[in-house]
Amino acid sequence: MTELKFEELLEAGCHFGHLKRKWNPKMAPYIFKEHNGIHVIDLQKTIVKADEAAAALKQIAKSGKKILFVATKKQAKDVVSEMVKTIDMPFVTERWPGGMLTNFATIRKAVKKMNQLDQLMKDKDFNSISKRERLQVQRERAKLDKNLGSIADLNRLPSAIFVIDIQKEHIAVAEARRLNIPTFALVDTNCNPELIDYPIPANDDASKSIAAILKHMVEAIQEGLNERMLDKDAAKEEEPATDEAATEAPAKATRPRRTRKADAPKAEEKPAEKKVEE
Repeated sequence: MTELKFEELLEAGCHFGHLKRKWNPKMAPYIFKEHNGIHVIDLQKTIVKADEAAAALKQIAKSGKKILFVATKKQAKDVVSEMVKTIDMPFVTERWPGGMLTNFATIRKAVKKMNQLDQLMKDKDFNSISKRERLQVQRERAKLDKNLGSIADLNRLPSAIFVIDIQKEHIAVAEARRLNIPTFALVDTNCNPELIDYPIPANDDASKSIAAILKHMVEAIQEGLNERMLDKDAAKEEEPATDEAATEAPAKATRPRRTRKADAPKAEEKPAEKKVEE
């Protein structure tokens, strides 16, 4: 995982905040100064917070859990979909389906329906139905794929969510908080960082700024996934040795039992001899 550099964040415009009149007072600890009526974010604090978030995401990925990325705003959706696909994590970039986390069972039903439509389209009899019905099925499938395509493989609730612009994705943040799911997010000067478990102060409106932070997060997650694979390989190599030890153990345990049975009659004969002498 490469380190975040101050110069790179500066070039990406991560330091640009919102107008002073739009600021949230709770962002004061992360604001460096005001320039021409615009707040400037302290990038040194951005680096510290980004490293904390990256370390936490790495551990989640290493444990084999899923992280859901949420970014439906125009500047972020393409950047998020391209980067997150490389680490095989679920993401929502079109529209947040209300109740996706709090009413997850209903979302799973929609995914099931999408799989059923896939089977129907692969069936030989699909071409025999009318053209109008075929178009209806294809349109419904395309609509479901647009809204649920990236989360089709999400069989259980994610272990964390990463949000771009918590103002726009306030429903997703509220659902995650209600279910005690850890939240990671880019927070601009108009946001409330207290709503997020791992806030990263940075410009959430510029695609370059989003890409610079997200790249760091994706690298951390990939590193966690790689370490998980190495641990699995190491565990497989140790398996034969443990099997041999398990097969040898019963043989050693049976030896003392045989000697006990042989010694039992001798212990009984001694008191009988003493009675005859008397």
